[in-house]
Amino acid sequence: MANIKSAKKRIKVIDRQSLENKSCKTRIATYVKKYKVAVDNGEKEVAANLLSETFSMIDSAVSKGVLQKATANRKKARLSVYGNK
Repeated sequence: MANIKSAKKRIKVIDRQSLENKSCKTRIATYVKKYKVAVDNGEKEVAANLLSETFSMIDSAVSKGVLQKATANRKKARLSVYGNK
């Protein structure tokens, strides 16, 4: 455990940031799952809407620093391919 006041504060800040990052990643995973279910069920219009929402969430995660750019591009590419099966 940290003894210095600034180190204790950094621990609190890191914990809060980790929680925010995890919630962002979980939200993205939920939308990806919804998109895949829509594609599997043949709901093209719903899938198209979910795909655009998922892309915007992934892009916002990149701008916040939650995901790296290459990771986001890979996720988006795989989702696009999944929809074109």
